[in-house]
Amino acid sequence: MSRSLYPVPNRTFIAARVEERFNRAVERIARRAGWQEHIISYVGYGNHKHIRVLGRLGLQPQPVEGIVGQEVERLLVRRGWRNFFTVACVSRPVKISLDDREYEVVTDNQGYIDTQISDHGLAAGWHSVQISTPEADPTAADVLVVAKDVTFGIISDLDDTVISTYLPRPLIAAWNSLVVTENARQAVAGMSELYRSILDDHPGAPIVYVSTGAWNTLPFLRRFLHRQRFPSGPLLLTDWGPTNTGWFRSGLEHKRSALRQLARDFPKISWLLIGDDGQHDPMIYGEFAAYAPKRVRGIAIRQLNPVEQVLAHGLPLERLDTAWAEDLPSAVPRIEGPDGYALLDKIDRVIGSG
Repeated sequence: MSRSLYPVPNRTFIAARVEERFNRAVERIARRAGWQEHIISYVGYGNHKHIRVLGRLGLQPQPVEGIVGQEVERLLVRRGWRNFFTVACVSRPVKISLDDREYEVVTDNQGYIDTQISDHGLAAGWHSVQISTPEADPTAADVLVVAKDVTFGIISDLDDTVISTYLPRPLIAAWNSLVVTENARQAVAGMSELYRSILDDHPGAPIVYVSTGAWNTLPFLRRFLHRQRFPSGPLLLTDWGPTNTGWFRSGLEHKRSALRQLARDFPKISWLLIGDDGQHDPMIYGEFAAYAPKRVRGIAIRQLNPVEQVLAHGLPLERLDTAWAEDLPSAVPRIEGPDGYALLDKIDRVIGSG
């Protein structure tokens, strides 16, 4: 059986209705121009009872013929701005195949697939399900199934925690996201080594990357994380457009919702929450720790340096949520450091091995 994780309200906000009409109009034009359906698969996760399958159905122009044309297309795909242009397929049926079983779901008003499949029968570890439509070739979507006896995991932010983006200053963030090529992006020092070291000490523990970044950037993020040797894990991103309740999606609420969802999906896991002090990670993690202290193994915050603080906030050493540690339950360890190397030593002393 499958069901949508987020039921749509009876009447959506006007901005979402306008966007849906716009997406339908663009879709009709693209189809008349000969564009073809294609599936973008995201990384899902699950427990021993159910899995969450994520993806998006969109349209793309006819493949470019010839070796030169294909190489040019490959280069342009890796240029940041190309990631943000997708023609969504609205309310279209999609088939999800799991072994010899098939499930039919419908995309939302932005073409996204976010569905839960119960009684999957999959063992713990990495698996692939097939997503297809009558017009689109089957595409494999990775799903991580976590064993039911696992009691530790990592939830990590992405921007300025593992990858230097200097958010939230709009112009710099836009330049990094839309113009700079992938190979020019930099990883935060020591974070890859930090995550690998922790997971080596906790076999079977999952890592889930939660970010306010757009789903459109996921192909780049997966390549970046792989190139920089970060552990593989589900990525939970968001969409920047209108929602069913407002003009713009709230990045803070997206992270709060993701934490609550992971807590429900993995009731035995106590999470190490890792973020940075450039945005609101300390506040969000602190709220979650106050709400469910037994579900938090510790909170680790990467401290931005003065240059990054200026780029992020406009003033040197101005930090958001400076009092975050004062309101934490005493049982929740709090760790701070400028990079992964500094955090590693402190985390080892706090959480130990699995």
